[in-house]
Amino acid sequence: MKLLKRDLEAVSKSLKQLTLKTEKIAKKLDKLEKTKAKLKVTKKPVKVSAAATVLAVIKRSRKGVNVATLKTKTGFESRKISGIVQRFKKEGKIKNSGKGIYVKA
Repeated sequence: MKLLKRDLEAVSKSLKQLTLKTEKIAKKLDKLEKTKAKLKVTKKPVKVSAAATVLAVIKRSRKGVNVATLKTKTGFESRKISGIVQRFKKEGKIKNSGKGIYVKA
């Protein structure tokens, strides 16, 4: 009877140790899940280039836009816009529909 009692106590002690180890592992897993959730939330915003912004404004307009309109919609300086427009004209992405008015090609 004493032997059985000792065996039961030993099993009980082992189970308690296993329970503590399992709880520690569960806590570590919770920490890992929280850090993964934080990593997913803190994504960097995608930066759109100035040229892509100007081209998007030109493509959205039906009648075309001039440099002044591009300047107000994008917030860029007229010199920067003119350079972008010239490059797009050279590439064939946009064309002139009138004097100083640009439309998509």
